Amino acid sequence: MFGSLKEKLKKWVTKNEEPEEVIEKPIKKPTKKKTKKPAKKESKKKSKKIKEITKEPEEPKEKKSFFSKFKKEERKEEPEIKEETPVEVPKQKKSFLSKFQKTLDQEKFDDLFQELQLILLQNNVAYETVEAIEQSLKESLIGKPTKNLDLSNELKTSIQSLLINPPNFLQEIKNSESKPFVILFSGINGSGKTTTIAKMAHYLKQNKLSVCLAAADTFRAAAIQQLEEHANKLKVPIIKKDYGADPASVGFEAIKHAAKNKIDVVLIDTAGRMQNRDSLMKEIEKISRITKPDMKIFLGESITGNDATLQAKAFNDSIGLTGIILSKADVDEKGGTALSVAHVTGKPILFLGTGQKYKDLEIFDKEKLIEKLGL
Repeated sequence: MFGSLKEKLKKWVTKNEEPEEVIEKPIKKPTKKKTKKPAKKESKKKSKKIKEITKEPEEPKEKKSFFSKFKKEERKEEPEIKEETPVEVPKQKKSFLSKFQKTLDQEKFDDLFQELQLILLQNNVAYETVEAIEQSLKESLIGKPTKNLDLSNELKTSIQSLLINPPNFLQEIKNSESKPFVILFSGINGSGKTTTIAKMAHYLKQNKLSVCLAAADTFRAAAIQQLEEHANKLKVPIIKKDYGADPASVGFEAIKHAAKNKIDVVLIDTAGRMQNRDSLMKEIEKISRITKPDMKIFLGESITGNDATLQAKAFNDSIGLTGIILSKADVDEKGGTALSVAHVTGKPILFLGTGQKYKDLEIFDKEKLIEKLGL
C-alpha cells in the first residue's frame, strides 16, 4: 500500500552515486574575457573624446596611453588566471572524492530517510514505530557500500522484526488446562466488538468447540439485544442480565454456566470505553480481575490509524492484553495500523475482520501484510 515504494527506495542509491560531476562544466568560461574587452575599449575611446574636447595638444601622451592600454590589459589578464586556478582545485577535489564515496554515512542516511518517513506516516504508521524502523535501518545500512545495498529488502526485514506471528489459536484453547477457556473482549464504542464476538463464536463452532456468550455490556440495552440476536442465529447459549447490572457479575455467571454444562469457551462482551476515561478503565480492570480470562483481546479498527495505536496501548497498560483483532481490514488501503499496534503493544495480531459475514474472520499472517505494503 506504499504505492511505488520499491522504485523510491532504488533512488536512494542513485542519488548518492557521482552527484557532483556537473561541477566541472561551469569552470571553462572563455567568453567572459571577450565580453570584457570591448567594454574597456569603449571606456577608453570615451576618455579620448574627453581629452579632445579639453584640447590637450600633447600627442606623445596619446602614444604613451596607446602602449599603456596593452600594459593594462596584460595586467588585468594575469589576475584573472590567478583567480581561476584556486577555484578549479577545490572543485576538482570535490568531484574526485565524490566518485569514491560509495558508503552510506549518517548525513546521507538522514537525507534519504526523510522521504521514507513521510511515506510511512501517510500510511498510518505511528511515529513511535517509524522511529523503530529508522533505528533498525541505521544499524543495517550505515557504513555499507551503496552499490551492494538492497534497500527494499532491508526495509522488509526491519518491518518483519516488529511483527509477531500469532500462536495457534485453536491449539491454545484445546491444550489449555483451564475449563472453560475464557476470552475477554475490550475496545472503544463502535469498533465492532459485538459483531467480532459473533464471528469468533462461528469460527470456534466450525472447529468443533462449544461456545457460551456473556452480555457484559450492560451500559447499553441495545448491545444486549444485538448479542442475543447473534446467539440465536448461531444457536449458542447466552448469559445476560438487565440493563445497568454489574458487568463483572454477568461474566462470572457465564463462566459458572459453562463449567456446569461442559462448554469449552466463554466469550465476554464488554462496553465500549474511551481509553482516557479512568472510571471506565477501572471498570474493565474489575471485570478482568473477577473473571480471570485466559485471553484478553483488544478490538480496534484498521482504518483509524494512530487512534487505534493509542487505544491499544492504553488497554494493554490497563489489563495486559494477550492479542489483537483488527476489524475493517478489507477497506484499509494503507496497512500501517497493524504494524503500529503490534509494535506499540508487543502483542500479536490474532485475526483480521474482512467483512460483515460470520465467516469473514481471517487469521493474521505477517507475510501477507508485508506483501500488502508492497515490499
